Amino acid sequence: MTQITYNDFEKVEIRVGKVIEVAEFPQARKPAYKLWIDFGDLGIKKSSAQITKLYQPGDLVNCLILAVTNFPPRKIADFISEVLVLGVVLDDGKVALIQPDRDVPIGARIL
Repeated sequence: MTQITYNDFEKVEIRVGKVIEVAEFPQARKPAYKLWIDFGDLGIKKSSAQITKLYQPGDLVNCLILAVTNFPPRKIADFISEVLVLGVVLDDGKVALIQPDRDVPIGARIL
């Protein structure tokens, strides 16, 4: 694994967001949801997330998540994904979201 410096890490902007809307995404090659996430002062950003094996759409609304917010937008099928939602890939391929363990301000940056 290539080591990076703290300066490299500082370039990655990871922020807390609150999921406000979830939709099925049948056009995606791999099972995924379309998410609309509120990042406070950064506004509402969209993301495609392959988290369908562990989460139902209704369970995700109002959940706090962590996401990289400074990657360039990426087109996935007919949808523009603006942020990368962070999760842990388990041995069976399921993805578990990385979430704050308490209520924290949306838009807060992770350091």
